[in-house]
Amino acid sequence: MKHQPQTLNFFQQVYTVVRQIPEGRVSTYGAIGRYLGAPQSARMVGWAMNAAHQDPSIPAQRVVNRSGLLTGKHHFPGSQLMQQLLENEGVKVLNDQVQNFKEILWYPSEHLPLWENPL
Repeated sequence: MKHQPQTLNFFQQVYTVVRQIPEGRVSTYGAIGRYLGAPQSARMVGWAMNAAHQDPSIPAQRVVNRSGLLTGKHHFPGSQLMQQLLENEGVKVLNDQVQNFKEILWYPSEHLPLWENPL
């Protein structure tokens, strides 16, 4: 019997991309969704990030909203952990806003190969 490769579910696809975001950089929910071929799925990417906090291999702190706000911070233990994790990587945050946002914004579509969903 031939083994069929397992299709990645959407959350797993998101985690695959998020693990590629370099330290000291951030990406957005929308940029990740667009890269995965689901441009209207920013909210689903957010749900994936909310579910990711139990896996330390997923740097969920590196995903922010389209304006650079730490909108996911309430899903981290403690009120400042998301900010602390980013600051430990050299990202400056002031009033829940990533500073120099446009300079450190990382687009998966510019840095990763064309996404092909394994079937």
